Amino acid sequence: MIDETTYAELREIAARYPEKRSGLLPMLHLVQSASGRVTPEGIEACAEILDITAAEVSGVATFYTMYKRKPVGDYHVGVCTNTLCAVMGGDLIFDRLKQHLDVGNDETTQRRPEDQASITLEHVECNAACDYAPVMMVNWEFMDNMTVQSATQLVDDLRAGTEVHSTRGPKLCTWREAERVLAGFPDGLADEGPSAGPASLVGREIARQRGWTAPSSDASGSAPAVAQTKVEAVQQADTSRAETETEQEKADD
Repeated sequence: MIDETTYAELREIAARYPEKRSGLLPMLHLVQSASGRVTPEGIEACAEILDITAAEVSGVATFYTMYKRKPVGDYHVGVCTNTLCAVMGGDLIFDRLKQHLDVGNDETTQRRPEDQASITLEHVECNAACDYAPVMMVNWEFMDNMTVQSATQLVDDLRAGTEVHSTRGPKLCTWREAERVLAGFPDGLADEGPSAGPASLVGREIARQRGWTAPSSDASGSAPAVAQTKVEAVQQADTSRAETETEQEKADD
């Protein structure tokens, strides 16, 4: 069920946008925060508030992998198994955790008497953190440079209720709490912990040493006017493409 408080917050999210249907993504995160997954009732509530069909809401909820149609544990543990993380140990980590937790992909642990929390394990695609491979995410927070041993210790600590901090972020909250943040309701932890590590800042340091700066947005150094219509947007795109091709031809000559 979607209670009155959640329904009011869904309406609040929709009201943030000039076109209220633009609020659907954060609204679905709020549904997950309240219900632990995207429920039929949540879909109907979003559709009613946005004046769209339940089928349209379902189309979005089934397209993006961050939206879950079955209950998620207290902690969602994602192991990157894309190419770089895989060869750096991600595949071994995922296989070990499946065995250690006695679950398969996208399955949730049974809570034992000694457990304080449950875990949903999933292999995920690139987390855009290749400089820290192999990478895991817990409720969308980074855990960098993982090993089979550190990954096993991580899930043991989570199940035991031990406070854990992400590598480049705050202490880990529960999955439902994280979903509420993604819905646009801050938890006050945004500035807790480092936001970037040394490997991510190497390029910036090289640019600083060599005096490199970003080029201006166009030849005059001023930003182009924002397109007001679809026709203007297409014209701007065509102009930008032509300028790029001209510059490339000059470079080739």
